[in-house]
Amino acid sequence: MDNYDQYIQAEVGSWLFQMKKPPSLGSKLTNGVQKKINDWIPEKVHKAITTAIENMVKAVSTGSSWVVPRPEQNMSFKEREFKVRNRIKWYRNTASVEGAVTGAGGILMGFADFPAFLTIKMKMLFDIAALYGVNTKEYQERLFLLYVFQLTFSSQQRKNNLIELIENWESHKESLPASMDEFDWKTFQLDYRDYIDLAKLAQLIPLIGAGVGAIANYRLTEQLGKNAMNAFRLRLLTQ
Repeated sequence: MDNYDQYIQAEVGSWLFQMKKPPSLGSKLTNGVQKKINDWIPEKVHKAITTAIENMVKAVSTGSSWVVPRPEQNMSFKEREFKVRNRIKWYRNTASVEGAVTGAGGILMGFADFPAFLTIKMKMLFDIAALYGVNTKEYQERLFLLYVFQLTFSSQQRKNNLIELIENWESHKESLPASMDEFDWKTFQLDYRDYIDLAKLAQLIPLIGAGVGAIANYRLTEQLGKNAMNAFRLRLLTQ
């Protein structure tokens, strides 16, 4: 094992520790408040939001399969990761600019940030997968990306459950939903919405919205990129 392999193993180990740590008291309280709020919201509203997010993610996922680079096969792992880091940096900076522009526009432009930022994040995941040599035209690989996305934008308690699925992906493949339609979209949208609401609510406030949007998008995109890297490392290094 060379120095780079040792470095990766250490990073993956540290990442797994963070994903598996117990929820803090603050996290439990926040999660409880959000659950109560979600219980108050009429089910027809939940269904409308779930359908909107489901259609949005499906549209991005379907379109992405035609524009991502082909799976890279003839590179060393170190070369792959160099390219992955550059792609994350590009998407991170793009998301930051997008957040600043929509944040400066107040509430109406803030609503426009939701689909734009979602598209940026999903597109980044497809690029990262291709650079790691994964064929994202395969249905199971698209589901893997959805679980990585959900792992990033969810409570610590939910992370504890999802990391077990990602860590043992090969053994879970047979029990995956039979199609994208059977994926648990309601839980997906609740996790994502609750997480994003906390991180980006201030983006809707005039004057400070641009700065908040830029910083929030920068950090959230970087966080997603880091989780995607470690999730693929976990899979590829244990094959």
